[in-house]
Amino acid sequence: MGPIVLTQLATGLSVLAGAVLVKSVMDNNPNTMAGPFPRCPSCNGTGRVTCLCSRWSDGDTGCRTCAGSGRMACSSCGGTGTGRPIPARIAVRPTNRPPTS
Repeated sequence: MGPIVLTQLATGLSVLAGAVLVKSVMDNNPNTMAGPFPRCPSCNGTGRVTCLCSRWSDGDTGCRTCAGSGRMACSSCGGTGTGRPIPARIAVRPTNRPPTS
């Protein structure tokens, strides 16, 4: 075997070992890729849901939203697949109360 064949063989084995390692980590903890946020309950972490055009059609699918795929971005997670809370600022002003005597 020449050096090129040995290099290709080593590269292939490295890729295979990396894939096995990633699969074992994902099997032990499915939320690893999502970080500290849980999976979105609406899309189950995929970020995509069935498009309205396929829900209400007579068998054909395709609209601007899904580009003909029949799947659109999840409205609950915005297509991220995680149940990440949306940060919001709430301004509270004190009410003007008349002075009590």
